[in-house]
Amino acid sequence: MQSTADRTIPVLLLKTKSSPGDSYEDIFSQPHNGLRFEPTFVPVLEHRFQKDGLSKVGALLQSRKISRQLDAVFGGFIFTSQRAVEAFTQIVQDGQGRGDKQWPHLNDVPVYSVGPATTRALRAVPSEPALQVFGEHTGNGDSLAHFILDHYAGWYSDRPNRNPALLFMVGEQRRDVIPKTLMNPQLPKEKQIEVEEVVVYGTVVMESFAQDFEKRLDESHARSVAWVVVFSPTGCDAMLRGLGLLDETTGKAKPASQDRTRFVATIGPTTRDYLKKTFDFEPDVCAERPSPEGVLEGIKQFMAQL
Repeated sequence: MQSTADRTIPVLLLKTKSSPGDSYEDIFSQPHNGLRFEPTFVPVLEHRFQKDGLSKVGALLQSRKISRQLDAVFGGFIFTSQRAVEAFTQIVQDGQGRGDKQWPHLNDVPVYSVGPATTRALRAVPSEPALQVFGEHTGNGDSLAHFILDHYAGWYSDRPNRNPALLFMVGEQRRDVIPKTLMNPQLPKEKQIEVEEVVVYGTVVMESFAQDFEKRLDESHARSVAWVVVFSPTGCDAMLRGLGLLDETTGKAKPASQDRTRFVATIGPTTRDYLKKTFDFEPDVCAERPSPEGVLEGIKQFMAQL
């Protein structure tokens, strides 16, 4: 008789586990319609904080230049990355040693967040009063940008001729959809919102990723089915190589075997299209929504057809 462990489906999540909690771990740790999953994180990227960016944001906070006051430089924050929140948390914690209970003095400005995971991380930032976080429902940068256009105008409705600038804490690699949308010259002047990006972290592929991934695959060899969830184009070549799907001569994916038992899901169309264009590889699932629920639903639908 199979043990419960033998019937559990490994899910290798190619990402760093979020802190203080990870919604992918939460949802895949629960049974779903008779399916039991075993989530495991395999970090692909190593994140390194940028001292210059941290110092700049810290100085702005110390001088209270991010506030509702008329002489403030910025009227709020934008976050689209949990790594940026981690960098911000370090700034806040470093500043708390001064004994100022009100630090970081942001109770009167909006803090915009792209989705539930980033929002959860922001709400864990030590701040008294707590940060006022908005945008959890948006899910992507384009949706967040349009939400900001409406919400920010209402927040600063007492300044009909000028919206304060927003500070956007970012990584070295990021999309520009939010700044372009908020600073779109086709918008009326009173609707435009200046955005200043401050780079607070950089990313590099972890040297150990390929080895770590192959180790996790080896650990699941006795399981009849396993899934790999891909969150970005970075590391896709090592992922395909570890699965034995990469033809080293052509650099393209090998034809898929009909009896294979290792399957690939992507967080969304950007990573799916990268796999198709670069490697001629069609992932088994592309989440309709870039969220734990979207990935889970895609996997469940695929499994129902096996």
